[in-house]
Amino acid sequence: MAYEVMNQTSATTFILVGFSEYPQLQIPLFLLFLTIYSVTLMGNLGILVVIKGNPKLHTPMYFFLSHLSFLDICYSSVFTPKLLQILIMEDRTISFIGCMIQFFFICTFVITEMFMLAVMAYDRFVAVCNPLLYTVVMPFQFCALLVAGTYMIGGLCAVILIYTLLQLSYCEYGIINHFGCEYSAVISVSCSDSSFSQLACLVISIFSESSSVLITLASYVFIVVTIIKMPSKGGLRKAFSTCTSHLTAISIFHGIILLLYCVPNSNSSRLFVKVATALYTVMIPMLNPLIYSLRNKDVKDTVRRLISSKLHSHLT
Repeated sequence: MAYEVMNQTSATTFILVGFSEYPQLQIPLFLLFLTIYSVTLMGNLGILVVIKGNPKLHTPMYFFLSHLSFLDICYSSVFTPKLLQILIMEDRTISFIGCMIQFFFICTFVITEMFMLAVMAYDRFVAVCNPLLYTVVMPFQFCALLVAGTYMIGGLCAVILIYTLLQLSYCEYGIINHFGCEYSAVISVSCSDSSFSQLACLVISIFSESSSVLITLASYVFIVVTIIKMPSKGGLRKAFSTCTSHLTAISIFHGIILLLYCVPNSNSSRLFVKVATALYTVMIPMLNPLIYSLRNKDVKDTVRRLISSKLHSHLT
């Protein structure tokens, strides 16, 4: 039955509306998103180069940060190129297969990033609450296992949601009121009952969001208690500085995700959904390297050394 549905829908072509209802904004939006995407790629690639180039940064915290930058590059690259295309070209179509592939990867990377941020919160908990045992509690093998687990959870959730979408039938040339294959936008062009798909999305959203948030909250409760008990102000300031960047990234990411999926699915909210999706798929990947580089002394020192060494070699 699943094969018949997939075979039936594989020839379907979707039309992405994007921001076409605002024709005067097409070129400005193209330039804006192109600039953001360029900064995202340079910023996250820069973080990867900095971490790889400085042995001092070969620690669990920067190991997780390097995977966060990799995820930012990946899920920004899933939506943004197609968004840029439909902003300047009249061809706004996307095949059914292309749509499913796009959704699979965006779902995988976003859910993986949720749990990667939770893993980073646990890492900060160990670093602040058990600094003397940090290297014992967080060996490389365990860190690699945690990272692999986040990717597995993201991929599994995406497979389940893709399966529910393949059970639906779609009208040929369905018009998707979005700039990409976001879950609720795809379901809205289905010609069959989508109640099971919506239930599956709700369950996975609650599971992924609540699990990652609970791990993060529990970690930071222990961190706050430990910081309050610290006798020296220097130790308190150092502990606080190691967590503020991560807290900022978490607040922005989860805040936008919660806003997006708490909005009722109605025509009046479609613009909000598109803007919110653009924020977490285009803006957040650009902000993360800025947050971690501007608030992280080790990263800033490494960047300064790299720039100064390049200038020195160029002058000599």
